[in-house]
Amino acid sequence: MLSASTCTWKRRHGMFRAPLQVGLSGAHAGAWAPSKSYRIDYRKADSGYYRALHISYPNAADTEAARKKGLSAGGATMIHGQRNGFGWIGKLHRLADWTLGCIAVTDRDMAELWRAVPDGTPIELKP
Repeated sequence: MLSASTCTWKRRHGMFRAPLQVGLSGAHAGAWAPSKSYRIDYRKADSGYYRALHISYPNAADTEAARKKGLSAGGATMIHGQRNGFGWIGKLHRLADWTLGCIAVTDRDMAELWRAVPDGTPIELKP
């Protein structure tokens, strides 16, 4: 299982615990649920970022909750590395909220996730 919220990777008992910065700006911020479970449902090697793992957000309940608030639930929510060509930034990327609803990690962390996390892996997102 992957767990995301806000700081660094720790791998314990086959689990990645990842307090990370999640960019929840615009419509995503108002639609994001306090705590939800999803899955890594596919991966993109040809992303505009250093690799990307797609999170199965939004589900039907997320879409309906956002609609009731007059918001878009968003989509294309990914865990990804740095924008291609900017891997040198490393952990400095944490100094700013630069994603639009995605979870950004260093390219090194993304390489580890890419190898270790198969499609179908549960992921729990917590603020």
